[in-house]
Amino acid sequence: MRFRASALRAAASSTIAVSLILPVTLPAQKRHDRVADAVAVDLANPLIGTASSYELSYGNTYPAVAVPFGMNFWSPVTGKMGNGWSYTYDAHKLSGIKQTHQPSPWMNDYAAFEIMAMTGPLRLKQQDRASWFSHKAESAKAYAYQVYFADYDVTAEVTPTARAAQFRFTFPDSDDAHILLDAYDEGSMVSVDARRRRITGYVRNNSGGVPVNFRNWFVLEFDRPFTISRTWDENWQLRDGGTKAGATSEGTHVGAVVSFKTRKGEQVGIKVASSFISLEQAERNLATEIGADSYDRTRAKAKATWEREFARVQVSDPDLDNRRTFYSAFYRMMLFPRMFHEIDARGGQIHYSPYDGKVHPGPMFTDNGFWDTWRAVFPFFALMYPELDGQIMQGLVNTYKEGGWLPEWASPGYRNVMIGSNSANIIADAYLNGVRGFDVETLYEAMVKNATTSQGRPKDDRGHTLTAVGREGVEYYNRLGYVPYDAGINENAARTLEYATADFSLSRLAAALGKTQDAKKYATQAQNYRKLYDASSGWMRGRNQDGSWATPFNPFKWGDAFTEGNALHYSWSVMQDVQGLADLMGGREKFVQKLDSIFTMPPLFDDSYYGQTIHEIREMQIVDMGQYAHGNQPIQHMIYLYDWVGAPWKAQYHVREVMRRLYSSAPDGYPGDEDNGQTSAWYVFSAMGFYPVAPTMGEYAIGSPLFRSMRLVMPNGKTLTIEAENNAPKNVYIQSVTFNDRAYDKTFLTREALQAGGTLRFVMGPTPSHWGASPSAVPFSMSAPR
Repeated sequence: MRFRASALRAAASSTIAVSLILPVTLPAQKRHDRVADAVAVDLANPLIGTASSYELSYGNTYPAVAVPFGMNFWSPVTGKMGNGWSYTYDAHKLSGIKQTHQPSPWMNDYAAFEIMAMTGPLRLKQQDRASWFSHKAESAKAYAYQVYFADYDVTAEVTPTARAAQFRFTFPDSDDAHILLDAYDEGSMVSVDARRRRITGYVRNNSGGVPVNFRNWFVLEFDRPFTISRTWDENWQLRDGGTKAGATSEGTHVGAVVSFKTRKGEQVGIKVASSFISLEQAERNLATEIGADSYDRTRAKAKATWEREFARVQVSDPDLDNRRTFYSAFYRMMLFPRMFHEIDARGGQIHYSPYDGKVHPGPMFTDNGFWDTWRAVFPFFALMYPELDGQIMQGLVNTYKEGGWLPEWASPGYRNVMIGSNSANIIADAYLNGVRGFDVETLYEAMVKNATTSQGRPKDDRGHTLTAVGREGVEYYNRLGYVPYDAGINENAARTLEYATADFSLSRLAAALGKTQDAKKYATQAQNYRKLYDASSGWMRGRNQDGSWATPFNPFKWGDAFTEGNALHYSWSVMQDVQGLADLMGGREKFVQKLDSIFTMPPLFDDSYYGQTIHEIREMQIVDMGQYAHGNQPIQHMIYLYDWVGAPWKAQYHVREVMRRLYSSAPDGYPGDEDNGQTSAWYVFSAMGFYPVAPTMGEYAIGSPLFRSMRLVMPNGKTLTIEAENNAPKNVYIQSVTFNDRAYDKTFLTREALQAGGTLRFVMGPTPSHWGASPSAVPFSMSAPR
């Protein structure tokens, strides 16, 4: 995921447990299972994906120290303030640990501030205070981070809650020990209250998507008095606050520093919390989520929060590396979207709206791009976390009421990034899969609005329409059945294909809500993919207003009519009607050949649309998988399409190859951008042995399970055991399947069956079998309804 071409070029320059994850009663376990659960939490590596850069992504992540879906994350900082690559594994120096809300380096951060400890002469500026560090003296866990600042002989630790955190700094013998708060630029304020041992203030830094009154208020509470306290102004001039009073600075870029005399091994603790609502709410968040807890108590609670979620997906397998990768991916999948709501004095959810700048009751979630996450992240929520999914949907209701439109990329408010109308997919998928607890009629209204008009969409601060909101070109689409190539709308073929999938989701939701005529209308429009299939080339292709094909046509050209891919990638974006697509391509046998060709063609590309070789292209080119570009989302489902055309064994082979070759728990452990859990969710589902393809259907195409045994605790408390007899690196092919001791020959599983629990048993072998090859074994297609 990244900005469109123009923006891409510019880019080069009292509970800790997350209340929204409702507890599931776990079945009785033996003691050794509980030990395994605890170990599993520490198998997750937050450094996965951090060996990335603008030119090449192996995840484009940072080590997020957080609880699941927490409002605030914490991360060490190696990059410059304002740089989206705030932590890179190959860096040598750290300037501090920051509060962060960054969903992606392409989106950058907002409401960030940085905390640093040092000794000796005071160094305020980021480049001056940065200390050498080593990964050998760094410990990164989901629930805690520790590092040694070598230049100052200081050990720093941080552990989180949803909206607060605790720091602990261990100092050497020093008369000049300091803790610095850098409130960053774009407008900030700090105030030191030496009597109460506190620093309070606000930050306003952001990367867009905020109202003019946007602020993040913070409070830092120290566990010992200061020998001296100071603030600095926007000209880096220090203001002495003394030991009893305090000092205040407000301006473009301000900060504060408090000092101590320390003995060797002496520890200084800080309790910190923030709020998007007010300083009073930040203080409430601190009192509620940390209160009188010690650092170790907060750390134990954060670990227990993760342990509870890890215990719901238990893996038993001798391959430690694969288990590390799985749990690292699972950790990443459980971070976004983040809660943007807080808890008021009466215990109710309230939120500052990034859409209208007011405070409203109810939930709000943000930092998510649905272009990425509708594919596997939200289907995972519907399967395993339906109550969370319902809260996210109600958050979308609030977004629509406060902003007038559904977001497609929110961070924290509307952002002008990516294409499609994929909010329709996550809403309909939730409701059709039994998720409740949200105002579905209001969301249906919002979906229809997206599909009807492009007028009245929000604008940026320069008065430009946010074309990523709603459906750009929808009037053309509704009149012609496609967004034309010659209408001045970029990535038009990709938009058409994605709108058709969204129309399928709309039709399914309309039918479920008893809106018969709407259901028929949108089901018809879901077939609009056919209007872009060019039989002469065998690929999807841009089309002009008069019906002629866009010329010249190069199927290897990235961008242009497509989004972060080419015709070879986007031609498979017909999740709602794979059989219909196969018919267009000449039937089952030719469809298999077409799928095969993606892996056998050389990785040729035309990058002229972008004016540079974007990282997604390079990530395809270098992995020796032909045109298969797993590093980006449009093609990630393609492997599973073999299940529709009698060749499931090929899906089994390629799924295991991708897991084996393109993923690990190392800093270079992803094949491209991780993208808010989507690339992780692909791995999590695939390792379980199945993957969602068509939205709303509650069906999962079967691949090849990675582990010998898994146990999933479903939201109703029932247990699903997945066993893979004879599983081994070479035994990737399914020989037979039983579900609850009955032979099973379908190439898909249903949500209802999985949530009912039982035992799903695969027998694996080293050679392909005829399992699942029957035409009657296939998953749903619009052209072949069951």
